[in-house]
Amino acid sequence: MVDTRLSDFTHPRYWPTWAGLGFMRLVSWLPLPLVALAGGALGMLLYALHAGRRHVVHVNVRLCFPELSPGAQARIARRHFRAFGQTLLDIGISWWSSASRLRRLTRFRGREHYDNALRENKNIILLAPHFLGLEYGGIRLSIERPMVTVFRHPVNKLLSVVMERARSRFYLRLVEHIQSFTALVKQTKKGVPLYYLPDQDAGPRQSVFAPFFGVPAATFVVLPRLAEMTDAVVIPCITRQLSWGRGYEIHFRPPLKNFPSGDAVSDTTRMNKEIEEAVREMPEQYFWLHKRFKTRPKGEKDFYK
Repeated sequence: MVDTRLSDFTHPRYWPTWAGLGFMRLVSWLPLPLVALAGGALGMLLYALHAGRRHVVHVNVRLCFPELSPGAQARIARRHFRAFGQTLLDIGISWWSSASRLRRLTRFRGREHYDNALRENKNIILLAPHFLGLEYGGIRLSIERPMVTVFRHPVNKLLSVVMERARSRFYLRLVEHIQSFTALVKQTKKGVPLYYLPDQDAGPRQSVFAPFFGVPAATFVVLPRLAEMTDAVVIPCITRQLSWGRGYEIHFRPPLKNFPSGDAVSDTTRMNKEIEEAVREMPEQYFWLHKRFKTRPKGEKDFYK
């Protein structure tokens, strides 16, 4: 936890951040259907105004769903922006709503996979890909028991303090991404579930090229290493925004069998395949705004230019 008081951030450069946080706090009190409606409108405004990110989304969708017509690909892109707009507005619900409200807004699917692993005292890694409900899912699960996850501080120090306090207000321990594996390994070996996000572009270091929707993608090899070091079962965990502000669904998929195999490319390919299957269930809610295919094998062109 950052050892800083909110009263330290009175400089005028933080006033816009305070205004934004105040707006988020006000929105967090609204009924979720109203937030969803306003968020959809905000998302379409962003779609119209933000040509750069609109291009990234269209490129990603085209690469991952080449079998779809251009019109169908465009519909996924527009739906993604609408869902993303809701995410921007309802993040305050994750950060400041009471535990009782978060429970009311949540339903589970495949909960037996998680509960069985807990009952059998297994070490657990929750494979939590970058779907738009990711923030909500981690905070909601941390109401029930201690958990650990990796945290990257934003550049804005005020936002960093507020975000860290919001995410850790129940039983979620945050480990800075620049720290070694040691803290994650120790906690997971103690039986604390690890909420792990492994699926953004890994850059040329610490990665292998594994297919994602048939396209080579620079992929972190951390998940199989952590699973081996902690003797943990890996359970995919996907959080979905339900339509029309009906809440959220946390879906636990069956644990990965015979994972890790000892082969980095094979294991990361399998991980990406699990994520693909979840994306196909709700393609509009995967985080397409990220340049997932930015790092290319030597000699390949940049898809985003």
